[in-house]
Amino acid sequence: MRKSKLSRGKQAKLIEHFVAGTSARRAASLIGVDKMTATYYFQRLREIIALQTSGESDEAFDGEIELNESYFGGRRKGKRGRGAKGKVAVFGLLQRGGKVYAKVIPDAASATLMPIIEKKVAPDSIVLSIPTAGGATMRWTCPASSTRGSHSLLFAEGKNHINGIENFWNQAKRYLRKNNGVPRAHFPLHLKECEWRFNTP
Repeated sequence: MRKSKLSRGKQAKLIEHFVAGTSARRAASLIGVDKMTATYYFQRLREIIALQTSGESDEAFDGEIELNESYFGGRRKGKRGRGAKGKVAVFGLLQRGGKVYAKVIPDAASATLMPIIEKKVAPDSIVLSIPTAGGATMRWTCPASSTRGSHSLLFAEGKNHINGIENFWNQAKRYLRKNNGVPRAHFPLHLKECEWRFNTP
């Protein structure tokens, strides 16, 4: 940012519009800068956010934790959800009453997800997820031992739901939709931006 040829005033305005959620194209028009300049500047801001949030990636969540996967991408004919072609797979954890953590994943296999869960979920936390094809919510306790294999399960009753993480997915998709498409290579940065927006009061 220090090497930018933009005046400090225009840089401040770009930051204001970024925080407000203005698109780069709209911000460029309002401030009077080139569209590519605004796009580049917004991308640098996302990189800063990603660097800041990377320091929080080792923080474990405790209490009641909602887990869920989602798929991002343009509308395509054919299969939806797990196995959908051309979509970006994302896994997320939400601490009820707290923050969300989202990560791009290569697939939704147990071998991919369990290391993330073991790193991000504190022992003895209550975990809620939807592992079944029927969509039933599963509730289990993350054990204190390092071998987290067997769990006592309780299916959808009362507050056993994952409405919180699903709400985050909906918010993120609505926000990203206004960009009229996000390059796949840049998607992880946009995802971290959505995470930052959700977690920042």
